[in-house]
Amino acid sequence: MTTIDQSKPVMVTGATGYVAGWLVKQLLEAGLTVHVAVRNPSKTEKIAHLEQIAAASKGSIKYFKADLLEDGSYAEAMEGCELVYHTASPFTSNFEDAQKDLVDPAVLGTKNVLEQANKTNSVKRVVLTSSCASIYTDASEVKDTPKGMLTEDIWNTTASLEYQPYSYSKTMAERAAWEINEKQSRWDLVVINPCLVMGPPLNPKATTSESFNLLKQLGDGTLKTGVPNVGIGLVDVRDVADAHFQAGFRPEAEGRHITCGHNTNFLALAQALQPKYGKDYPVPKNALPKWLVVLAGPLLDKSLDRKFLRNNVNHVWRADNSKSREKLGVTYRPMQETMEDSFAALIEAGVF
Repeated sequence: MTTIDQSKPVMVTGATGYVAGWLVKQLLEAGLTVHVAVRNPSKTEKIAHLEQIAAASKGSIKYFKADLLEDGSYAEAMEGCELVYHTASPFTSNFEDAQKDLVDPAVLGTKNVLEQANKTNSVKRVVLTSSCASIYTDASEVKDTPKGMLTEDIWNTTASLEYQPYSYSKTMAERAAWEINEKQSRWDLVVINPCLVMGPPLNPKATTSESFNLLKQLGDGTLKTGVPNVGIGLVDVRDVADAHFQAGFRPEAEGRHITCGHNTNFLALAQALQPKYGKDYPVPKNALPKWLVVLAGPLLDKSLDRKFLRNNVNHVWRADNSKSREKLGVTYRPMQETMEDSFAALIEAGVF
């Protein structure tokens, strides 16, 4: 049981990011002082939305220059904090070197933050943003799990530098975090494992998150003939932020938490957009045959390979979110609300 003093500052890495922006908003609205660690605090366009939130809230915000890959970089920002949120990590399918562009930033960044927690006597708890990607690689694995669904007990053992390196990077980073945590007893580690995150960004200009690439394709005509019916989990970014908040301040919070609102698939995401946007945008209505997706997918999108498509198209994705609901008190909003709010954000940003 760890009680966090809310009069002490809270540190957030990656605060300009998609999930962290909503977390910072919730912290500020609760009246907390937030230490934001960013690469370049002088880039005002990156932090303008945080400034606006801070001005309208009870809390306050302080900026610190920090580099994820630089040892000791977070010392100043962490000073005096009992609670640390480590959300910063790369999420992209556009990379040249998986080790250098994905794994190193994820693992070394996590080590730097947690080793700084070891050196900062005030720290009592670290909340780490991990992913369901550290639990599984392909939807085809779900049926072979002990309960026929993903649970917090399962670790990803199938991703590698060569196959699904993003999943591999998240797995390696979370494993490194637990290894560091287990060697000490002053601070505890609580982990949030979201599935695919959607929902409106706090910064309307920040529609570059990987999550939005799929959404763009659902509305720009790329997939109008049909979607590859990939089994996935979906969660709203605002619900993920709340899970982080609760994980920080609930004394009894411990371990990993699958943070996923809906067991779903690509076709269901498109169908959720149909009532409001189907008439005005070329939102797909059908799923493509699997044989066609496997055959043509890699030709149309180089980031897709046939193994991934075989292992994810037409496979049912299921995860058990009961721990996040029961232990963190997270209430997941309807999928249609998430999809409509996400699509509206793209329209507002001039994407379509």
